[in-house]
Amino acid sequence: MVYLDALVKSSRQNGTVAKRHLYVALGINMQGQKELLGLWGQATEGAKAWMSRLTELKNRGVNDILIACVDGLKGFEEAISAAYPQTQVQQCIVHQVRHSLRFVPWKERKIVAADLRSIYSAATKAAARLASDDFEYKWSESYPSIGSSWRNNWSRLTVFFDYPSAIRKVVYTTNAVESVYASLQKVLNPKNPLWTMRR
Repeated sequence: MVYLDALVKSSRQNGTVAKRHLYVALGINMQGQKELLGLWGQATEGAKAWMSRLTELKNRGVNDILIACVDGLKGFEEAISAAYPQTQVQQCIVHQVRHSLRFVPWKERKIVAADLRSIYSAATKAAARLASDDFEYKWSESYPSIGSSWRNNWSRLTVFFDYPSAIRKVVYTTNAVESVYASLQKVLNPKNPLWTMRR
């Protein structure tokens, strides 16, 4: 399994503050051990750049990826399929929930988040579909963009249901890269107040 995500790094360069994207590829091998496969810096994040990184990984010996967990970047799935056509692409549930809650005022976020949780914590894909339908019935008038987003991305958001419940949380989120981010923050000039990272 491979987690692919990018973070935004702000730092002072030549007297001005500039933003750069740090691409991270973190793998879990067949023995269950994490392996940092690559770190790359670039001015922006895009599917074409990720395709280049994935091609590099393949040339370096990453011959196969069972599951790739990614954010909702447009064209990401196609970029992965170009290098690894057999790979299942799981769109990160945490990214999807964060995106969904952007449409919700603060006073209703807890209840909407709880209703979203009923979708991805369902026991089966069929039960998740029913929970998604219930969510749309309840919230479609107030927040139509949320239901349509889940519906449009459904095939990528539900890959984790193909696997045992014991490992689903590992499959459905890119949170595994948080430890990489934390380590980077410790070593990359953490005392500089202009140096920050965000997902």
